[in-house]
Amino acid sequence: MTPNPERVRTTDTVSDAVNKLFELDVRHLPVVNTSEEVVGMLSDRDLRSHILNGRMQYEAPDEVSEEDNVAVSTIMQGDVISLGTDASINDAIELMIEQKIGAIPVVNPLDGTLVGIVSYIDVLRFAAEEL
Repeated sequence: MTPNPERVRTTDTVSDAVNKLFELDVRHLPVVNTSEEVVGMLSDRDLRSHILNGRMQYEAPDEVSEEDNVAVSTIMQGDVISLGTDASINDAIELMIEQKIGAIPVVNPLDGTLVGIVSYIDVLRFAAEEL
């Protein structure tokens, strides 16, 4: 897993999230509340869909959409699938395949706070080292 991953807060704007994804060159960001509990996931796919829908009402693609200033909580995936810190790599792989997801937040089982994230890239790196 990637420990202490970057995250966005429920009140951060879509524009902030887009900038963070591009800056970090990642595809998934956990969404946390003020207590650092994971309450959602935001993917590049969620953002592309949201931004594309907002841009379709403008004539030029570089025009700023008012929709970019909404909170990420309005477009995040809220039913979070997560793993506890005691989960194995096999647990992560099975969950990714079963749920067809590319990243899973790892949370502290006692309080639900974000500890890390396991992405398909992490799994591939692990496999490359083991093979």
